[in-house]
Amino acid sequence: MRTSSALGVAAIGSGWGGKLLAGSHLPDPQSVLDEISISKYVRADYRDLYDMSDDKPIWDMSKDWIRTVDWEKVRSELSGTKVRFAVGAADAESAQEGLAPFEKLSGIKVELVPIPDDSFYDKALAEFISGNASFDALQFFSPWLGDFAAPGFLHPLQEFADKWSLPLDDFYDTYRLNYGYFNGEMYGIPFDCDIQMVHLRKGYVEQVLGGPIDKATSVPTYDELIRLSGELNKVEPGVSGVGLMAAPGFWSTYTWEHISAQAGMMLFDENWEPIFNGDAGMKGLEIILELAKNANEGHAGSGWPENRSAWLGGQVATNISWQDSGTQAMRPDQSQIVDDFVTIYEPRISGGRFAPPNIAGSTSCVAASAQNPEGAFLMLAFLTTSSIMAMNEANANGVAPGYKSVLTNPNLQEVSQPAKVWGESLEHAWCAPRLPGAFPIEQAIGNEINRAVVGKISAKEALDNAAAAVKEIMSSNGFYQGADPVDYAAAAPGLYVGEGKDLPF
Repeated sequence: MRTSSALGVAAIGSGWGGKLLAGSHLPDPQSVLDEISISKYVRADYRDLYDMSDDKPIWDMSKDWIRTVDWEKVRSELSGTKVRFAVGAADAESAQEGLAPFEKLSGIKVELVPIPDDSFYDKALAEFISGNASFDALQFFSPWLGDFAAPGFLHPLQEFADKWSLPLDDFYDTYRLNYGYFNGEMYGIPFDCDIQMVHLRKGYVEQVLGGPIDKATSVPTYDELIRLSGELNKVEPGVSGVGLMAAPGFWSTYTWEHISAQAGMMLFDENWEPIFNGDAGMKGLEIILELAKNANEGHAGSGWPENRSAWLGGQVATNISWQDSGTQAMRPDQSQIVDDFVTIYEPRISGGRFAPPNIAGSTSCVAASAQNPEGAFLMLAFLTTSSIMAMNEANANGVAPGYKSVLTNPNLQEVSQPAKVWGESLEHAWCAPRLPGAFPIEQAIGNEINRAVVGKISAKEALDNAAAAVKEIMSSNGFYQGADPVDYAAAAPGLYVGEGKDLPF
């Protein structure tokens, strides 16, 4: 979950500001690449805090695409062309600055197409429908992939990925499959690669447990988290036992999916019939209702901003949230709980499975109507390359890397407290399918869950109502009519990637 630039490049040094003039001499690529470094990209106070330097890389040079691609070949084929890139209006200035090195490396000019942040989906969709989109490339919320890919609005990318040797094998499977592919075809490059995790305040939890926290065994189950959060609710006035996001809409959906996945819940069967109102989904919602008794004040109206504020402000003793709650909590300018927290392995549920949830995130795509699709692909590959994504994580700006070579890097793990558990957890990740209508589906489920959380209806009523609403949304998007817009067999490998794997603990 990002908290600054949508491109994750807001912290780049000011030396990138100049724009190329048509026909100007391009610098030696290596001189540009040398400047894409920790000393230039990562904030000085964070470098000092964690002894970061260019001598201690937080990525693997041999897998960093911008350092392996042949920029002279790129220039020979595409220099002098233009790419139009749709970005949130608030990020236009930082995006232009961050893309200056790409222009120097490639000779491709990037023209930004600002779109108001609060209407990005609607504006982008309207332009796609018009058949004459004003942009070649865009980055968007990954659950929207089905809405944009199913009608043919996106350009296939596999040919470009093969030609320019994009290191797809370095992405964790859950991101590669769910942020990159739709119906077996590559349409995206993973960008902001999120996972939800459980975080504990060390001082409070160790006081209740009577000893140090073990990341795998101190809170092994959700039953134990319920018990523990109840005890923690009594530890200090103004500190709640657990931080919970249960606001109407997708916030409640994400919390429920997170927990229900551990009970073995899947949203649909192989015929795309909703099955989440079965025993596993019910177990997840029942756990939420128990945790809610110990949750932060206003949890029934809390989304990410409220949850982040309560966690970093020291108002909750445990937290169910995204991975960056662990990275940002390390940074003194963002957090009041520095050195007093730890991110643990996902608690389990009896009869369920270890299924850490890959929820939210964003992907990078090229429009089917793009005038320069190959140039757009190269620009997106630059923005999502492992070195830049690693430095986003070091800057704790909420733009999360999805690369194995980054999250397993010992130097990166020193500056991102969740990274080791995060990376190991991704080998077992659960993810919702990318379907047309995914956003209204998330909204419909979460609205009903919120009604249960505030006591208006029972858990069973909530999930039955949600299943009926989802069935209607699916029908309106072309399902159950003989030729589903998404092939279940193509989506299935990404829904749970942990089958048969040994646990990391």
